[in-house]
Amino acid sequence: MSTAQRPQVIAIEEHYFDPELSSHFEGYEAQPKMGTRLLDIEDERIRLMDEAGVDVQVLSHAAPGTHRMDGAKAVPLAQRANDRLREIIDRNPSRFAGFATLPASDPAAAADELERAVTKLGMKGAMVHGLTQGLFIDDRRFWPIFERAQALDVPIYIHPSRPHPAVIEAYYKDYVKEFPSITNAGWGFGVETGTQALRLVLSRVFETYPKLKIICGHLGEGLPFLLWRIDMTMSRSGNSPLYFRDVFRNNFWLTTSGAFSHAALLCTVMEMGVDRILFAIDYPYCENSPGTEWMKDVPLSTEDRIKILNGNAKTLLRL
Repeated sequence: MSTAQRPQVIAIEEHYFDPELSSHFEGYEAQPKMGTRLLDIEDERIRLMDEAGVDVQVLSHAAPGTHRMDGAKAVPLAQRANDRLREIIDRNPSRFAGFATLPASDPAAAADELERAVTKLGMKGAMVHGLTQGLFIDDRRFWPIFERAQALDVPIYIHPSRPHPAVIEAYYKDYVKEFPSITNAGWGFGVETGTQALRLVLSRVFETYPKLKIICGHLGEGLPFLLWRIDMTMSRSGNSPLYFRDVFRNNFWLTTSGAFSHAALLCTVMEMGVDRILFAIDYPYCENSPGTEWMKDVPLSTEDRIKILNGNAKTLLRL
């Protein structure tokens, strides 16, 4: 646990599998190599947290959640998964918090489930995974989720999932056999989730819900490096008026999940400000120890390191 010499460490993108929900996954998404670790919550997970100095994990169901399912199937599955996550947290209240799983294919039900999960189950927000039945999350049919998130003052964490099959076919198929990670964390995940974030700004959802809070992992999927250029080119003649950089910096929080790079972190700090960055590991897809060891040496002040390790999460998630 944290000591006078070691600040508390809160990691906010740490995944698990609900046995019932994950039993509906197939192929790559069934995570055959990670299944045991994703299903283990209270044994090896806590031991590895202790070894690495992780005090709290904010648990979120691994992709694709219910986003491939129709509403009739997704709604009861999400409800039961969230109830079971609350039971896990209750058994380990000092070690775990949670993001709700949402049945986004039924946006009205998803908004209601977000409210139930926050007000009845104590969830800290929700995580959405990739495309929902082929649609980006900025589609207006999903805006009831954002309306409710603003009303509840909780964030929505946008997380990658497998890209659309047509994108894989057009962009990646030549290299999938030799380099399968091109479709996921090696490239495809970042492209897809960065596009989700960009589209959210372009949709003007933040004009309708100006206090909406969005979290994006992996140090913003490269967007901090590109913010100035995106803003400059979107301001050219022929584009609708939109202050892209200002909106992004006002409504997004970014995490370090799976991105333990000094250079990338410093770029993100310089663009977003340290108050917008939260620590995450991306367990079990990344090991705990490399993340906590990396943070010991980042070239930031002690005050700023503590903000990233715990202070910003306490403020945003009211931990």
